Amino acid sequence: MTTTLLEERLKNWWLLLVSGILFVLLAFYIFNQPVASYLALSIFFASTFLVAGIFEIAYAVSSRRHDQGWGWSLFGGIVDLLFGIFLLSSPALTMAVLPMYIGIVILFRALMGVFYAFHLKKAQVAGWGSVLFMAIIGILFALLMIGNPVFGGLTIIIYTAVSFLMLGIVQIVLSLRLRKLKKRLES
Repeated sequence: MTTTLLEERLKNWWLLLVSGILFVLLAFYIFNQPVASYLALSIFFASTFLVAGIFEIAYAVSSRRHDQGWGWSLFGGIVDLLFGIFLLSSPALTMAVLPMYIGIVILFRALMGVFYAFHLKKAQVAGWGSVLFMAIIGILFALLMIGNPVFGGLTIIIYTAVSFLMLGIVQIVLSLRLRKLKKRLES
């Protein structure tokens, strides 16, 4: 990459700084307003089903001439659309369902982790035990999320806030490094 092209790319380093600061502020807002944040996440969750259903229905209808299984896509899209409408019509239900849904997803992934750990053991790969241990911890947390929706909701809020905080810090650090590189190239 030529120096002028690199300098051009470094010109707007401050945009990453601004977005990083916004992510950090959002993390603090989530920590300070957990109920409002959880409600917003629940609405986003329900809206995702609604939008995914619309797109899947559109895909099924548009591909009905080329895809023999288009009916299954249509069925899945209708189910997602109806589920999204149902969840959006009842925010309290959505708030109750969200931890269970995420808990089930985590449980499935953790069970897959157990499966992969034993495959690593069979292949005589060192460290398979740590994979198994982490998968078992994942199973325990998933069962807690499914069995105790309050714990699940709190866990989701903490994970979300920490994720935004880390993302913000990464972007701030990256922007400052880019700024430093820009100054070095200018001198």
